[in-house]
Amino acid sequence: MFDFKAKRKVGSTPLEVSLLGLGTAQLGFMYEPVSTEEAVDTVQLAYDLGIQFFDTAALYGQGLAEQRLGACLTKLPRSSFTVATKVGYDMPESPPETPCPNTARDYSYDGVMRSFENSLKRLGLSSVDIVHIHDPDDHYEEAWNGAYRAVNELRSQGVIRAVGSGMNQSAMLTRFANEGEFDCFLLAGRYTLLDQSGLEDLLPVAVEKNISIFIGGPLNSGILADPYSNNPKFNYENASMEWVNKARRLDEVCKRHGVPLKAAALQFPLAHPAVASLLTGARSRAELEENVKMLQTAIPNDLWQELKHKGLLPEHAPTPSN
Repeated sequence: MFDFKAKRKVGSTPLEVSLLGLGTAQLGFMYEPVSTEEAVDTVQLAYDLGIQFFDTAALYGQGLAEQRLGACLTKLPRSSFTVATKVGYDMPESPPETPCPNTARDYSYDGVMRSFENSLKRLGLSSVDIVHIHDPDDHYEEAWNGAYRAVNELRSQGVIRAVGSGMNQSAMLTRFANEGEFDCFLLAGRYTLLDQSGLEDLLPVAVEKNISIFIGGPLNSGILADPYSNNPKFNYENASMEWVNKARRLDEVCKRHGVPLKAAALQFPLAHPAVASLLTGARSRAELEENVKMLQTAIPNDLWQELKHKGLLPEHAPTPSN
């Protein structure tokens, strides 16, 4: 079990983040609508529980998630929380009344500076702590020559306190780590109970260079919440039977030890020394409270050993200990 309120440092910066952070994609209409009242109430509950780290992005609801997050954070002491946002998607300054698909990218220097200013306006804050370059998968050169130059300049000027990148892959983050000066990365879906691909390339470099890792998508789009659903998702798409079968094998081991699969899924990534925070989304008070409960669930060491014995986890993967 973990103390979800415990603080961990972000790289070599003076920043600290709570072990459990609140991701806000779901507050920007990801998968299904959430009312503004419910969104703001969820953020407030997270803060009241002791969750001090909030992650958002211009992409989420085309700015809606930032706007809703800001509606709560602007009423709180600025020094009492850490907030991260992302640049790289070209979004309108004001969220549309009905969010629509928009994945236009802009990793240019000017585009990133404009995106950053618009994020501040939507959040209603004079500053954010961390800025990530968002999903530059097929845009490495533009992101390196434009976005990285912009966020690095913001850090040098003291406007922001940490520079990162958020992606659903580990290979490019590893390249960023080797070629730039990054404080943190948001790694989504690639270091989970189901998929440990980031363990081999990114995480050793992160430890070596003191780059903090924030874990996003710890439930791999929901398959680790319920691998028996009619249409389980993995990596935002319909899951292949290979992933479904592995998730169900994980669940079988967890059941033998009397542990919810979701508890094991949320706790596993936090054992790695590179990981500073676990970002879980919640669209309601009930979901947030359940995430906290799962982190506080006791898990016997024998469960982790059985997962390794059955080849469901790599032998060298760090696991939580009681």
